[in-house]
Amino acid sequence: MGKLFSNKLIKSIGILLLILTFLPYGQASASKTKFNMSYLYFGSTNQYISFVDKTKGSLNVVSPSYFDLNEDGSLKLTAKIDSNFIKEMHRRKIKVVPFLSNHWSREVARAALKNRERLAQEIADAVVKYNLDGINADLENITEEDQEDYVDFIKLLRQKLPKEKELSVAVMANPNGRGTGINGGHDYKGLAQHSDYLMVMAYDESYRGGPAGPVASMNFVEKSIQYAVKQVPADKVVLGIPFYGRYWNAAESTGGYGIHLSQIDALLSKYKHVVTFDDKSKSPKATFTIKAEDEKFSVLGRELEPGNYTVWYENEESIKYKLRLVQKYNIKGTGSWSLGQENAQVWNYYHLWLNGRYYSDIDNHWAQDAILEMDIRGWMKGTSSTQFSPSRTLNRAETVEILVKAMGLQDKTVSSQSFKDVPKSHWAWREIEIAKEYGMIQGKGNGIFAPGEVLTREQVAAMLDNLLPEEATATQQNRFKDMTPLDWSYGAVSMMSNRGVINGFEDGTFRPKEKITRAQMAAMMQKMIPLLENIPLNQ
Repeated sequence: MGKLFSNKLIKSIGILLLILTFLPYGQASASKTKFNMSYLYFGSTNQYISFVDKTKGSLNVVSPSYFDLNEDGSLKLTAKIDSNFIKEMHRRKIKVVPFLSNHWSREVARAALKNRERLAQEIADAVVKYNLDGINADLENITEEDQEDYVDFIKLLRQKLPKEKELSVAVMANPNGRGTGINGGHDYKGLAQHSDYLMVMAYDESYRGGPAGPVASMNFVEKSIQYAVKQVPADKVVLGIPFYGRYWNAAESTGGYGIHLSQIDALLSKYKHVVTFDDKSKSPKATFTIKAEDEKFSVLGRELEPGNYTVWYENEESIKYKLRLVQKYNIKGTGSWSLGQENAQVWNYYHLWLNGRYYSDIDNHWAQDAILEMDIRGWMKGTSSTQFSPSRTLNRAETVEILVKAMGLQDKTVSSQSFKDVPKSHWAWREIEIAKEYGMIQGKGNGIFAPGEVLTREQVAAMLDNLLPEEATATQQNRFKDMTPLDWSYGAVSMMSNRGVINGFEDGTFRPKEKITRAQMAAMMQKMIPLLENIPLNQ
């Protein structure tokens, strides 16, 4: 079969694969299930049980807003303490570990730390009195001047709390390793020495009053984890994930107001909008305009004024990217701010992804590793949040999409329509046009591509063979007993077999006419990686 692979594609492949960073993959290596907690702040105590039940058993700990501080730094019990809720959580085998908040007041925090002996005793007494399971300390907006006092406060808490009670600390994300300002108040090493874990608040990268941007970009989150695991053992690090977004109106001097993820769809449905997924930050962004005559919409009691809006938020894809980091750095688990703000659908996949089981239908599957690597590289995705459907067949459009992504060409600009049966409204129009432009595919004649036609194993072998230049191929020697030189795909199958891309079946057959499955495609693409990496840049 003649080569249709152009020089500009060869160069694109080489550059792309040289800069690809390999990410660890696979099922959770540790037998221990990863930890998951969430804060409870918004809503009433009557709603809290409903919020928890929607997580489908994904939570180990809930941290309700039970402990505030008086101006003199003494403990202030909030009206949300609910003995019935505590009993219901214990019945569900979920720990109740309320958080202590200064609500960003530096003066109140310092008053508390000045009288930390008294406060530690008050908290310990309240934990026992209300049958709570511990305390999550969340003093924010303190500085390096308060660092030693805060560590000593946590030390006192550990001493005064019953040994079986949990003690954790919420810490500011510190991706740049700063030791001053609001980052300076949290000494990771000192705090971790006396606590069970640190809940790294890896969000508010962009904040109220600041410029528009992602709430938690992948770079920000990953650098925050990297700093944390350099300071403390990985099994004491919990990654905080935001269940909210932020919005900015270009017509207003101040932006960055919060919005629950559960409100995003309702908001966007009101106005003509554009949603994009920013590949650099791995975050979704929506833009829309509200005109003076448009229907009004309120977010958390604030009516949105006319103007051009930008909303940065989280969705299934961005949350999954963050959950992968738990496995990559083998940290303790995740936390979230805050329960009830999320889309309920998040719990359909959260527990699986948190524990490195990205799809429920590939456990112990022969192609499991290949499938996970394809997912990490973004070359293949699941058929749903929790299903990969490894035995399902692939059609021509789906296969072209995989090849274009593998080559890193998916963002190329195209405008033509080469095939009558692939209009610009077709979901794979762009990928098919890109593949056509780069000589990766041909149609079936008469302007037909047949995007929905299911491919056979020999057809895919020929397409993969077509992705390698002549000098990268091996001599033709076909070892499959169900193929002869008279078969049209004999040469391509021979090449791919000799290069180690295809192995065939245990009975010595290749079964060229069988329909290709998603699992088989994942396995072939995984074996193509070193071949593509070895293509010289000067070809």
